Amino acid sequence: MKNKFVWLTLVLLVSSALLNAQEANRKITTALPFLQVAADARAGGLGDQGVATSPDAFSQQWNASKYAFAQKEIGVALNVTPYLTRLVNDIILANLVGYKRLNERSAVSASFRYFSLGEIEFRESATSEANIQKPNELSLDVAYSLRLSDRFSMAVAGRYLRSDLRLQTSNLSGDSNAGNGFGVDITGYYQSEEIPYRNFDGRWRGGFAITNIGPKLKYSADQESFIPTNLRLGGGFDFGIDQYNKVSVTAEVSKLLVPTPPVFDTDGSGQIDDGDEIRTFDEFVKSKSAIGSIFSSFNDAPDGFSEELQEFTVSLSAEYNYNDVFALRAGYFNEHESKGARKFFTLGAGFKYTSIGIDMSYLFSTSNTPSPLDGTLRFGLTFLFGQDYREF
Repeated sequence: MKNKFVWLTLVLLVSSALLNAQEANRKITTALPFLQVAADARAGGLGDQGVATSPDAFSQQWNASKYAFAQKEIGVALNVTPYLTRLVNDIILANLVGYKRLNERSAVSASFRYFSLGEIEFRESATSEANIQKPNELSLDVAYSLRLSDRFSMAVAGRYLRSDLRLQTSNLSGDSNAGNGFGVDITGYYQSEEIPYRNFDGRWRGGFAITNIGPKLKYSADQESFIPTNLRLGGGFDFGIDQYNKVSVTAEVSKLLVPTPPVFDTDGSGQIDDGDEIRTFDEFVKSKSAIGSIFSSFNDAPDGFSEELQEFTVSLSAEYNYNDVFALRAGYFNEHESKGARKFFTLGAGFKYTSIGIDMSYLFSTSNTPSPLDGTLRFGLTFLFGQDYREF
């Protein structure tokens, strides 16, 4: 792409890894926000949720402990999501995942996620040689999941993180570097036995995940950003209508476990009023510890408990499955207006033929704040191999 100065600011806002200025509505921003975007089409069709949905090959992002309940021994999956398609055509989020069940009780898994902001072209003049920059962010992780009982499993994941948004031109100087860091996930998943009811057989599902627990990402001596440490809680129920037809409903809530932005000074200085002193936002971030902020994030909102409740996002979904070969999905995601205003409906479908699965999803934004994925059709491929594990 050429001459991207017009939308470069928008792209960096979407990535928000270098954001320091906080909006008056106190939206929480972190480094590596792509880690919060649904990187697979199935979750994308279910309202961006996955902590308590049934296991699939893409479970690594949401809840790796689900792999201990996977029905196939080995799974490999790939999903590529176009981003900001109404503005450009070379920003993508790619996700490659794989897992292997070791035995009846345990599994290992790994994934690689890559967010490319495309090519940005800089020129000193209209006739000078182009200076091409390719900012990007990525994560690489591995996980081990173990069933602690017949119906409950837990997993631990370790994740390497890198954010390289430097724009090296003669007009943009500075000492910023690519940010490198790590994060840890702790997750759990519960799946009940099949329960016979009057007209159907049912199954309860539940899950939790605390993801991206780790230190702040440092871009320079004066610039640090929190990584998106996140809490997810979810529950669902499967209605087994008969041996071929099943309907699943799931609800999920999530919250970022990072500090709420403080109140800005009203004189337009770009500083913040932090009670006893006035500081810049960079100084505020540097004064907070990553681990301590996980606990304080539940009671640090300037407007108190009512604002804390606004920081929870909610998603609801329903999935119809016919004989594990065809699925229809729908979901809704809601975030408070003062915390980002992400509100959208999603639709999706899935098809499976022998060992190959295809998933697709589509997002309809219902917010006055446009979604970068509004009107985007996402596709995912899954390949399943090896022996069967009878879990249902």
